[in-house]
Amino acid sequence: MNGDDEVLVTGGSGFLGAHCIVQLLEADYRVRTTVRSAEREADVRALVAAGGVDPGARLSIVTANLMSSEGWADAAAGCTFVLHTAAPSPLTEPDNPNTVVAPTRDGTIRVLRAARDAGARRVVFTSSFGAVGYGTPATKGVAESGAANGTAANDAENARAEANPASSAGRLYDETDWSSTKGELGAGIWAKTLAERAAWQFMAAEGGDLELAVINPVSMFGPLLGPRLPTSVATLKNLLNGTIAALPNASLSAVDVRDVAELHLLAMTNPEASGERFLASTGSPLTYLQIAELLKSRLGDDAKKVSTRRLPDWMAWIASPFSPEIGAILPQLGPPKRVSNAKAKRMLGWAPRTNVEAILACAESLIDRGLITTRA
Repeated sequence: MNGDDEVLVTGGSGFLGAHCIVQLLEADYRVRTTVRSAEREADVRALVAAGGVDPGARLSIVTANLMSSEGWADAAAGCTFVLHTAAPSPLTEPDNPNTVVAPTRDGTIRVLRAARDAGARRVVFTSSFGAVGYGTPATKGVAESGAANGTAANDAENARAEANPASSAGRLYDETDWSSTKGELGAGIWAKTLAERAAWQFMAAEGGDLELAVINPVSMFGPLLGPRLPTSVATLKNLLNGTIAALPNASLSAVDVRDVAELHLLAMTNPEASGERFLASTGSPLTYLQIAELLKSRLGDDAKKVSTRRLPDWMAWIASPFSPEIGAILPQLGPPKRVSNAKAKRMLGWAPRTNVEAILACAESLIDRGLITTRA
């Protein structure tokens, strides 16, 4: 019975963390979640209520900070599984990347160590596609990471891409790909890449009987349970509010946060998921122009501020220091990055919604919460 198992979810007040808690409670697990300060306990309970679940006594909330070792042993004590979703998510590029890198990387090791010492069975770590498909060139199957996973389906294509990075346009990324830390990376991408590498290295050297599975989601959309917006949702809000007056030549892959939460639960319990990475994506990449046209065609007057004007790359680079909205999109400039979700479907039976459903559900949620100003 699931009720016999308690699951620790780090970052319970976050976009993904809250959806994970809701699905765990719906599956009759007992849930313990962490928040950085006691003041956020009410926020978590409000998020769970917005998800339509009455947790009763099955939800407990403890305080623990990724930047401190204090509290993590107590947080993990007695838990069978850990879903590590907590991470800084700045809406703009920080002046000092280490303000994001340190808590992401060091916090991940704190969580893994606490889970191991508590005798937990498995940790599912939320990494990112940022750890898979960025840098010049991307690398294949990083041996020193300690991760032993992947298929050889795209080896020839990826070998060519590594020899000639410019040829990577149109390649299909899978779980054997890794971002290179040698290229120009934003703080969030750099942080997730270093954190996931550190996680696999920890498991190889010190993991003991603990198991690890990693989820690498692309840009997450879907319904909001609360007012806090991750970067992807904030960008959609800016599109709808007309804050982005012209669209860079950029694209993104999208996935619904509810499906990412479900994938965490599948990876948590499936025996084959131990030691594996799983890309969470659905559909082909969408350009910002395609997203804008989708919003205008499906949302009517609620999308009347959405721009379909183009912004040349050179102008996007010039504008980015003065426009946080454009700066947030810069990592997505260039050819679309195609992402395979075949492994999650094959191994775990994952069946995600379409990217269009994910984006529209998110847009409608923003509108329902009064976050979109439709007045001209």
